[in-house]
Amino acid sequence: MTLDFATLLAILAMAVATMLTRVSGLFLIRHVSLEGSRRKAIESIPPAVLMAVVAPTAFATGIAETLACAVTAFAAFRLPMLVSVALGVASVAILRAVGV
Repeated sequence: MTLDFATLLAILAMAVATMLTRVSGLFLIRHVSLEGSRRKAIESIPPAVLMAVVAPTAFATGIAETLACAVTAFAAFRLPMLVSVALGVASVAILRAVGV
């Protein structure tokens, strides 16, 4: 397998673009006051992204995965993202082991 210069350059350019978009958010958020509805909007982004990732699985797989997606969705309302994802993974493993 060979890697030509154009492919390497494209990969590096995409990596730099990704890094700049992530880092720029950290710098720009310092200049925005996060009070009231703005704070609620920012805090609702992680659960929304999680649901966008989880929802296709709920509709395209079996009952165990659908139930685990529902558990993850309900957990995301109150728990931190990492805990919600871990709970979803654990619930799908348990449901599959039980034979649901």
